[in-house]
Amino acid sequence: MHADSFAFLKQLLETPSPSGNERAIQTIVREWADKYADEVRTDRHGNVIATRQPAKTGKAGEVPRIMLAGHCDQIGLMVQHIDSDGFLYVQPIGGWDMQILLGQYLTICGRNGPVTGVISRKATHLLTNEERAKVPQFNDVWIDIGVKNREEAEQLVRCGDVATIALGVRELRGGLIASPGLDDKVGLWVVMETLRLLHGKLVQVEVNAVSTVQEEVGLRGAATSAYGIHPTVGIAVDVCHATDTPGNEKKQLGETKLGAGPVLFRGPNINPRVLERLEESASAIEVTVQMRGAPRPTGTDANAIQLARGGVATAVIGIPNRYMHSPVEMVHLDDLDRAARLLAEFCLRTTPEMDWTP
Repeated sequence: MHADSFAFLKQLLETPSPSGNERAIQTIVREWADKYADEVRTDRHGNVIATRQPAKTGKAGEVPRIMLAGHCDQIGLMVQHIDSDGFLYVQPIGGWDMQILLGQYLTICGRNGPVTGVISRKATHLLTNEERAKVPQFNDVWIDIGVKNREEAEQLVRCGDVATIALGVRELRGGLIASPGLDDKVGLWVVMETLRLLHGKLVQVEVNAVSTVQEEVGLRGAATSAYGIHPTVGIAVDVCHATDTPGNEKKQLGETKLGAGPVLFRGPNINPRVLERLEESASAIEVTVQMRGAPRPTGTDANAIQLARGGVATAVIGIPNRYMHSPVEMVHLDDLDRAARLLAEFCLRTTPEMDWTP
């Protein structure tokens, strides 16, 4: 992976961005995009849109627009109550498995900066048999930030502050990395790396690389940014479940491996012409892809983009991910690189004359 691009990926993964609190990460995205885009703007919702304008061909008519979307938000927690002893009670932002949360270090975005805490419940020795057999709910656990009482806690945090699992990237063997927030900062990285790969090359259509917000709470940023851009083609880049671990039912989920290339999907959320041209682009640059079925609208930004205005020709590129929505999400760096190269080739091969009607 390109050294500056890897440093950018680490920046993204080490910056907290729970849904609705994406300002810090969007600053990093704008700094990156400013180097490679003709225009970078932020809409009122908080989506960052980096645009490459097409070469002037002298042809009249509206220029087709491509929208490449990766969401910058991650699942998180929100402080809901501070008790008299200074313990914090939280509610989830996005989908959590409580059993994974227990015993984790957290970082709270507090009044004056980050505050470290741990998410806790009674020690196992003190649990009743009934408590031990039950999956705890959010009102059964608390965050301990090491204060004596509510007054001391309120000097550091207040209700509505957000928290994430303690962030950080760990490099593993064989090109793998593990980190919280790979969903979907790797997708965001892919669309912004595509922008870098297109730098200095002529494109015949308008290309918009978009860092969308609030995907984890309802695909909200994709809906607003797609309405504003009014794209002809929209491609969402998001993580998808890798099934190369024990316990996965491949008959239900399909077969997807880390390091075997990005995933292309077929189904009602996917325009067949976009899929065909993605496959052609992959073949042209000898990028291996994996194929998956998606019999229902995907739970990605593509779902919202497809329904914008009069409809958009959409597709999804998946980055295989193990252990989604956990502190130890895992991806292969080669899959990220190949996805960006594939998207860049797709953009370069797209012409105004192409028909996207199924």
